[in-house]
Amino acid sequence: MGAPGADLPPEAPLAMPVQDLSRLPANVQAEPVGYVGPLFQRRLFLIVGSFLFGLLAAQEMFTPLQSDGIDWIDAGFFLLFFGLFAWIAFGFLNAVAGLFVLLGRGPAPAVAPGRLTRPRGRTAVLMPIYNEDIAAVSRRLAAMTDSVDRVGAADRFDFFILSDSHERNHAAEYLAFRRLREASRARLFYRRRPRNIARKPGNIAEWVQRFGGAYDYMLVLDADSLMSGAAMVRLATAIEARPNIGLLQTVPQLINGQTMFARWHQFASAVYGPVASAGLRWWSGTEATFWGHNAIVRVRAFAESCGLPELSEDGLLGGHIMSHDMVEAALLRRRGWAVHMVALPDGSYEEFPPTMIDHSVRDRRWCQGNLQHLRLLGTAGLHWVSRLQLFMGASAYLTSPLWLLLLGAAIFEQLRANFDGYVLISSGWLLGLTVLMLIGPKAAALIALSQDRPLVRQLGGWPSIARGTLLEILTSIVTAPVIMLTQTMAIVDILRGRQSGWLPQRREVEGLDLAEVTRFYRWHIALGVAMMAAIGLGIDGTIWSLPVALGLLLTPLTVWLTARADVGEWLVRRGWFVSPADQRRFEEGPEDAAVEPLLEPSFVIARGR
Repeated sequence: MGAPGADLPPEAPLAMPVQDLSRLPANVQAEPVGYVGPLFQRRLFLIVGSFLFGLLAAQEMFTPLQSDGIDWIDAGFFLLFFGLFAWIAFGFLNAVAGLFVLLGRGPAPAVAPGRLTRPRGRTAVLMPIYNEDIAAVSRRLAAMTDSVDRVGAADRFDFFILSDSHERNHAAEYLAFRRLREASRARLFYRRRPRNIARKPGNIAEWVQRFGGAYDYMLVLDADSLMSGAAMVRLATAIEARPNIGLLQTVPQLINGQTMFARWHQFASAVYGPVASAGLRWWSGTEATFWGHNAIVRVRAFAESCGLPELSEDGLLGGHIMSHDMVEAALLRRRGWAVHMVALPDGSYEEFPPTMIDHSVRDRRWCQGNLQHLRLLGTAGLHWVSRLQLFMGASAYLTSPLWLLLLGAAIFEQLRANFDGYVLISSGWLLGLTVLMLIGPKAAALIALSQDRPLVRQLGGWPSIARGTLLEILTSIVTAPVIMLTQTMAIVDILRGRQSGWLPQRREVEGLDLAEVTRFYRWHIALGVAMMAAIGLGIDGTIWSLPVALGLLLTPLTVWLTARADVGEWLVRRGWFVSPADQRRFEEGPEDAAVEPLLEPSFVIARGR
C-alpha cells in the first residue's frame, strides 16, 4: 500500500541542465561516421536504393518533356517528382527489409519472452495527463498496478500521475487518485503543476528535477497507454542488463477502437505494423527513435542529456520544442547512450483517435513540432542518423503540400506540352512501378503474416484478412486527398505564425454531426468542386485529378461514416477490420490477466471466422 497521506514521496532532486545545441557537450567527442560494418550497409541499401528508384522514375517521367527542350520549369518538375518518388521508395524498401528480417528470424528483439526476473533497480511509471477523462485514466492505472503486483514486482515500480490539467479538474483527479491509492499494492502518487510550462516535456523535466534522484529508470506513458506488469518487468530487466542503453522504445499495439476510423487503424497496425517495425529496427540499430510513450528511460542519462532549450522567437517555429521525443532520442545518442526499438511479445498498448477530426487536431500539433526539427538539424554532435530521422519527421508533413504542388505542376506541364499522352503516366512500366511502391509494403506484410499462424487466427483467418485489406486500401485511397489538404493547410497556418495550442484529446466518440463535419472541411469541399469544374470543362490533364477531386467532395460523408461506432461494430461482426484486440488475449500466463478486462470488446470474434 502507498504511505498513508503521502501524495508525493520525499524529494530527491536531480540536475537537468538545459542543453547548448550550438556546441558539443563537455567530455563528449563527436562519433565517427563509421562507413563500414553491416549497420552502415543496411542504411546504404535504403538511402541509395531510394535515390536510384527516384532517379529512375523521374527520368522516365521526364523523357517526353525533353521533346520541346528543357527549361527551369521542367527541371523543377523533375526534382519534385524525384523527391516524392524517392520518399515512397524508402517506405517500400523498409518493408522489404522487414519482410526478410521476419522470414529469416533476423535480429532477435532485445526484450524476449520467457521467465520473468525481478529487476533490482527502481522504476517510476509516469503518466502525464491534461484534462483527461479521469475515470478512464483510473481504470488503466488500476489495471497496471494490479498487473505489476501479480508478477511480484509492486515494490520495484512507483506510479506517478503528473497532472497539467486545469484547476477545475483538480478535485475530480485528486479524488480518483485517493481511491486508487487505497486499493493499490504499488505506491501511487499525484502531482498537479500550478503552471503548465513547456507541455509534456516540461512536465517530465519537472518530475526529474524533483524526484529523479530516487529512481534508476522511468517508464513514460501517455494518458491512453496501457502496459502489463510482465512487460514493465521485462523492460526494466532488459535496460538494467545493458548499461550502455539509455532508452528502450516498445512498439505499442492499438486497442479499444470503437469507431470505424479507429478500427481501421487498429487492423492496419496489426497487419502492416510487424513488417514496418522490423524494417525500422533493422536499420536504426542503436540510433532508434523515441515516440514519447510506452518506453523505458535511464533517468540519469535523460537528466544529463535531454534538458530542452526554448527556441528563439526571432524566426518561424520558435518557442518550446513540441515534438520533443525524437529530439530527446537524438540528444541521448549525442551523449553516447544507445537508443533501441524493441518488439515485446505482448503487453504494450495505446489507443488511436476515434475520428478524422480528432486525428487532425493531434496531427496539427505534431506537424508544428516536426517542422521545428528543421531548426535543429544543425545541432552540434548529433549522429548523422539522428539528423536523418529529424529530417524525415519534418518531411512526413512537407510531402503533403509537395504532392499537391506536383498535381498542379503536372496539369500545368500538360497544358503546355507538345506530345500525346499524360505527364505523370508516360509509360506503362512507370505506372506499374508506382503501384509496386504503394502496394508492395502491404504485400510484404501479408507474406510475413503467413508465417505467424497465431496472429492470423487473432485477425479472424485469411478470409477476414483479405476483406479487411481490400477495405483498408479503398478507405486509404478515399481519405488520402483529405489528409493531404489538411496537412497542407496546417503548414500554411504554421508559416503564418498561428500556434497549434494544446487542446485536450477526445478519446471516445459515438459519432459526429454531419453539419459539424461539413463546416470543419468546407475548404476541402470547395477545392473538390473547383477540381471537378476543371475536369468538366475538359482542361487538359485534369482528368488525372479525378480521384483527388472525388475524395475531397466525399470528405463530409467519409468523415461522418468513419466516425460512427455502430459502423465499426457492424464491420467487425461481419469479419471486416478484425484485430487481435477484438479477441481475448494473454494466453501465455496469468501474469497479464489484470489488464485483460480493459482489452475486451463488447463481443468476442470466434476464431477462424
